[in-house]
Amino acid sequence: MTTITFGGNEVKLDGKAVEVGQHIDSFNVVNSELKDVEPLKEYAGTKKLISVVPSLDTGVCQVQTKTFYNKAADVENTQLITISNDLPFAQKRFCADEGIENAVTFSDHKDLSFAKQFGTLMPHLRLQARSVFVLDEDDNVVYVEYVPEGTNEPDYDKAIDALKNI
Repeated sequence: MTTITFGGNEVKLDGKAVEVGQHIDSFNVVNSELKDVEPLKEYAGTKKLISVVPSLDTGVCQVQTKTFYNKAADVENTQLITISNDLPFAQKRFCADEGIENAVTFSDHKDLSFAKQFGTLMPHLRLQARSVFVLDEDDNVVYVEYVPEGTNEPDYDKAIDALKNI
């Protein structure tokens, strides 16, 4: 169990933390059409940067999402995936309002399967902890960051470097 702070308050995350070298089999989330999907199957054979945010309705989460979309855009054979517990409607609205085209956002609001599998659930808030996971083409974890203070931004450069070095 990982412990972070969120707004200065200590939070124990539900689930076991993901570690570098771990293989990820699959997880289910909801897409913008309210359909259950398995992103690892949908984007099989690509590198994946999974950017996890508490809510796209907050400034730091918006900055994180836009920054990763800009920085990862030119990395070959890469799929950027943003996951939050926001409703798919809110995710879609955010991307449209911000002009983020071809954004891939998934919601874990339904059954929290991603949050439980990746150890990102802040149970008392029912939000995801800010975190970043980079997977290679075979879905092996090559980079993990659970941001120690949930209101801070992740280390973009380390995540992008990990992605480029696969």
